[in-house]
Amino acid sequence: MSVRILALVGSLRAGSHNRQLAEAAVQHAPEGVEIHLLEGLADVPFYNEDIDTEGGLPHAAARLREAAGHADGFLLFSPEYNGTMPAVLKNAIDWLSRPYGAGAFSGKPIAVVGTAFGEYGGIWAQNDARKAAGIAGGTVLEEVKLSIPDSLTRFADIHPADDMEVSAALTAVIRQVTARAA
Repeated sequence: MSVRILALVGSLRAGSHNRQLAEAAVQHAPEGVEIHLLEGLADVPFYNEDIDTEGGLPHAAARLREAAGHADGFLLFSPEYNGTMPAVLKNAIDWLSRPYGAGAFSGKPIAVVGTAFGEYGGIWAQNDARKAAGIAGGTVLEEVKLSIPDSLTRFADIHPADDMEVSAALTAVIRQVTARAA
């Protein structure tokens, strides 16, 4: 039996370095670990309790919850937008926090990683994502961190999957999530 990790990327841009980092995680997943990179977060409407009803749940939100329900753990990839996480990632966390006390994150390990243009690699956004995911019921692995600074320069000519230092660090993160999920 393999460990299933769901990857959620907070950037919608096709050429996003965080998306590439998630692709690298999929590529470098250790044997026995399956990482599913969820597509379609842009289609998930903003969380609204009025539409979070049986029979009225939007298809994209239902798909997100279904994928999260099958996951043993999570990797959240967050760039930094204006000093915090992107709305699309926060919205996914909000949907996965419900129903209160029994959301898809409940008791499952979550690691937050990412890359950003700035010199700190998006740590403010990643810290905010850790806080929100923990409040949403997840078991946030506070000690598991990977913040890669200067993404525009570092990944200008190389995909993160081909950066040996990044690949090794990412594999270590995956192993830590896997150890807590097993």
